[in-house]
Amino acid sequence: MAIEGSKQQVLEFLRRHRGEYISGEDLSRDLAISRTAVWKHIQSLRQEGYRIDAQTRRGYCLLATPDCFYPEEVTAGLETAWLGRTLYYYDEVGSTNQVAKELADDGAPEGTVIVAECQTGGRGRRGRSWISPARKGIWFSVILRPRVAPAQAPQLTLLAAVAVVAAVRERTGLPLGIKWPNDLLAGGRKVCGILTEIKAEIDAVEYIVLGIGLNANLEAGDFSPEVSPQATSLYLELGRPVERLPLFQRILSCLEKWYERWQDEGFAPVREAWKEASITLG
Repeated sequence: MAIEGSKQQVLEFLRRHRGEYISGEDLSRDLAISRTAVWKHIQSLRQEGYRIDAQTRRGYCLLATPDCFYPEEVTAGLETAWLGRTLYYYDEVGSTNQVAKELADDGAPEGTVIVAECQTGGRGRRGRSWISPARKGIWFSVILRPRVAPAQAPQLTLLAAVAVVAAVRERTGLPLGIKWPNDLLAGGRKVCGILTEIKAEIDAVEYIVLGIGLNANLEAGDFSPEVSPQATSLYLELGRPVERLPLFQRILSCLEKWYERWQDEGFAPVREAWKEASITLG
């Protein structure tokens, strides 16, 4: 959901003056739109979750932004150079990996990210379903075009695990363990899954779609009885909800850092970091 033209301008103006009151007259004049248009955009932004206060003779003030993955919010605080700079957002999608594969086949650039609030057909390894309820997790896929032989492609799964472990620890303090080959555990239960899908020739990778599903704020009742004994969430482990947006941004930053290091230095640094977090070695 990209915010259209003049509404995006209103949001960016308020963001630049966050915590300050800006009159409707100033917004109208500086953005060259009518005061009626300003008012309508403010109402629309409020409906999307932006907390905007309005006071007579003072104007409008942006108090808080929603904990969501609107492209404008993701890119506003993103520290990456290229990963996530092209981003597709969906309220609901069957599978972010499926969308990513279609985009990759159409030539989408490396670093393109597809993120959804809800997946109706999320998949794990071996085609198993992945519970992806709305606004409670971080469900996304990344298109990558690494300079590696197809035989090296599985290394990307471990690289992604290392990146998520680092990001979660930095943002929440919670240590995660990596269970071979693609599960991350917290308190002995699965909190994150990674699914990589590759398109390659005999000697070259065309692209890899890296899918990550992280249970951020799921509650016990969100899991089916069959899954519940083996699954958990950051919320359940920490006893408090986590802000998904800054965590998502941090995951993208860590992923870019580790991916570039893998491309420049090979698998050795990734292997060492994976060993430190692995709960299946030895």
